[in-house]
Amino acid sequence: MTVQRAAFAGLAILGLAACSTPTPAPDIMPVTVTFALTANGKPARCGEPLGPLGAGGTPATLHDARFYVQDVALIDGAGRAVPLALDRNDWQTASVALLDFEDGSGGCAGGTRATNATVTGSAPAGRYAGLSFTVGVPPALNHTSTEKAAPPLDIAAMGWSWQAGRKFMKVEVDPTGGVAKSDGAKARTWYVHLGSTGCTGNPADGESVSCTNANRLPVTVAAFDPASQAVALDLSSLFDGSALGRDRGGAVGCMSGPTDPECGPVFRQLGLSLVNGGPVTPGMSSSFAVVAKPVAKP
Repeated sequence: MTVQRAAFAGLAILGLAACSTPTPAPDIMPVTVTFALTANGKPARCGEPLGPLGAGGTPATLHDARFYVQDVALIDGAGRAVPLALDRNDWQTASVALLDFEDGSGGCAGGTRATNATVTGSAPAGRYAGLSFTVGVPPALNHTSTEKAAPPLDIAAMGWSWQAGRKFMKVEVDPTGGVAKSDGAKARTWYVHLGSTGCTGNPADGESVSCTNANRLPVTVAAFDPASQAVALDLSSLFDGSALGRDRGGAVGCMSGPTDPECGPVFRQLGLSLVNGGPVTPGMSSSFAVVAKPVAKP
């Protein structure tokens, strides 16, 4: 081979190599979204007074507080939602995460000692303006056995009897003096259990499940900085309009029943339609607010 031919062959090989070079992947940055539980402007914790709550300003203590989130995304400057690629650990799968604010102490006895207030993952590096997420569990994962599911969908306390579904949100408080029921009896705890209702189909028999009321709650935070801010579920707002010292019928408190008289105020504050289980104004919920990120304890 002549020097000229060898040079030409070398250039050809370099040209093919250049054409086959893959486009560099965008830089990826880690993201941690912090959540919080508040009441009357303060952190809500097991074993500590929550202060007055609800229509009657009833003093109460925390009994339980956990909720699942799905479709977590950052919102860029153009308003586009950029999905967060979730890390996989005991608190989250690739598509759903569990926030857990009870620690099994005080009035939360019977819960779990471990808590979780963050969702972790990654996104393309860049500047983001906001955050969006949905309180819920994706349909394909919701109607499954807690005994066979991987964490965090394996928690029996978050399971629901109808069609092996999940409680998307479980918030329970113990009002001072208890709850006076319509039949004259007393209950200790006022419940908020959010989950899909009107479901048909038995997954244990291999049947697909459909629900008339999905009751998944989309939340959009237009301005959010994960480095300095957290998203708080505010119990003062959630229970605004609810009389925690009494129950007029159905399940004690609200367990998402469309005809339960206690569900009207709760669903209004969540931003969900009690009639069809859809968001009243997508992205809007009075029960979630942006707060300063809690200072990590040394």
